[in-house]
Amino acid sequence: MSTVAERLDEIVDDFADLDGREKLEMLLEYAAMLPPLPPGHAGLDENRVHECQSPVFIQVELRPSEDGQPGIYLQAEVAEEAPTVRGFVAVLAKAFAGRPADEVLAVNDTLLDRLGLSEVLGMLRTRGLRAIIEYVKRGVVRSLAH
Repeated sequence: MSTVAERLDEIVDDFADLDGREKLEMLLEYAAMLPPLPPGHAGLDENRVHECQSPVFIQVELRPSEDGQPGIYLQAEVAEEAPTVRGFVAVLAKAFAGRPADEVLAVNDTLLDRLGLSEVLGMLRTRGLRAIIEYVKRGVVRSLAH
C-alpha cells in the first residue's frame, strides 16, 4: 500500500505536463470522485472550512483501513459552483484514504505549488485551498484525541 507522499507524487506527476486549462480539467475529473458526507452531516457548522469563500464541509474520520490499522478518511460536501475546490478536496481524499495520521500530518502547504495550481488559481482561491489542508490536519488531531 503506497504512502501519502507516494500517492501525492503520482498525482503531481499526472499534473506535471499539463497546461493551466488542462490542470483545471483534471481537477474537474477529480471533483466527480469526491466521497460525499454521510446523511445528516452536510451543512453542519462543525464540518465547515470557514476560511473558504465557497461552502466547504469536510469530515475527517479515523477508522480501520484495509490492513486493519487506523487510517484517515475524508468525506466532503463542496458547492457545485466551486468545482476546482471540489477537485482539490478529492485529491486529498484519494491521497489520504486509509493512511496513518502521521503521514497526513506530514503534508506541507507546497502541494499547490507542486501541482502547478498556484499559478492557475487566484490568490484568494489558493489561500482557501491551503486552509483546507490545515483544516484536515486539525481534524486529524481531533480524531486522534477521541
